[in-house]
Amino acid sequence: MTSTGLSMDVSSTAKRTILISGASIAGPALAYWLHRSGFAVTVVEKAGALRDGGYPIDVRGTATEVVRRMGILPRLRDAHIDSRRCTFLDADGSEVASLTPGAVAGSVEGQDLEVRRGDLAAALYAIVRDDVEFLFDDSIETLDQSEQGVDVTFHSGRQRTFDLVVGADGMHSPTRKSLFGPEEQFHRYLGYCFAIFTMPNTFGLSHELMMWNTPGKAAALYAVGDNDELHAFLNFHRPQPPLDALHNPDAQRDLVAAVFAGAGWEVPGIVDAMRGADDLFFDTAGQIRMPHWSSGRVALVGDAAYAPSFLTGQGSSLALVGVYVLANALVTHRHHTAAFAAYERDLREFVAMNQALVDNGAATLFPTTAQSLEQRNTMLRDLVTMPSATARPAHSALALPDFAPMP
Repeated sequence: MTSTGLSMDVSSTAKRTILISGASIAGPALAYWLHRSGFAVTVVEKAGALRDGGYPIDVRGTATEVVRRMGILPRLRDAHIDSRRCTFLDADGSEVASLTPGAVAGSVEGQDLEVRRGDLAAALYAIVRDDVEFLFDDSIETLDQSEQGVDVTFHSGRQRTFDLVVGADGMHSPTRKSLFGPEEQFHRYLGYCFAIFTMPNTFGLSHELMMWNTPGKAAALYAVGDNDELHAFLNFHRPQPPLDALHNPDAQRDLVAAVFAGAGWEVPGIVDAMRGADDLFFDTAGQIRMPHWSSGRVALVGDAAYAPSFLTGQGSSLALVGVYVLANALVTHRHHTAAFAAYERDLREFVAMNQALVDNGAATLFPTTAQSLEQRNTMLRDLVTMPSATARPAHSALALPDFAPMP
């Protein structure tokens, strides 16, 4: 896939105002590109401050070029986790295979990055915090569009008008809900639920991941360094999403504990740690698939528009690329209707290829039957003796257009 960029007319964009909802990854990244192009940018974030922590994420393929052009690639290389080993275990905890992370994920050593989500967020925030208005501890309450702009009422009560609004507020986007309707219309459930949290590193793990599997269940411990903390991950197959537990943390803990009752290896201790974790994140594995990513003067970007799910490993990378394409479209096309149309035209195929990774084997690490588990284990054993895999074509399928230099 290729796309062509046009030069920027700074004078025509200097007075355009834009509100971005969400200050995680996509929001600050979009703020960077639009500020350097002459937009007056405001970012609203419901949290009281920049969010730290979070599970490690990948920056791969085309997204690596995006962060290079932003000037933060050296910082992210310094923050690269550099995991050295992935060890897969069977039901009783004995080793199935031990491989390099690149062989498992299809990443390119020396090019693709894995960083703590908080490190990426901090790097993005650092390059925009002095130039962009951030409204923390607030959110959009209502949007009222007109020919002149978007009248926004915030949860705090303040009211302002912007030329454009972009929802960069995640898979469960309030902006999408207010504009397009309930999430159920666009959510594609992929048959898994997962819980993520941190726990003490009492196993002596260092720069490595250990994953235990039985059919339909997986437990993983990930040491991203030499510190005393582990990222724990519990994943399980469920044909229908547990809607009654999605907004009830106690019900989530009870559900996970029931699913993993009687499991082997270190799973009982991991479940106990989950019970006491103060950073538990529970959700379903799913995608957001929408026929359109904009309506009037409001557009969506990143997970809000096209979440690919953690099973692809492409969520953050897809958001970074999407932000770049959207910003370039807004700079290239003065009218928002043309800009949003170009954004969708230039990005749709890339999104489709990356979302299709879940149908092309991305979920093979979490088999749901004994037969598929044995097939996966055979594949892992074969990988031990094979050269490291190269990146999947989907990761690098979009050639970025040139973005006009800073004036």
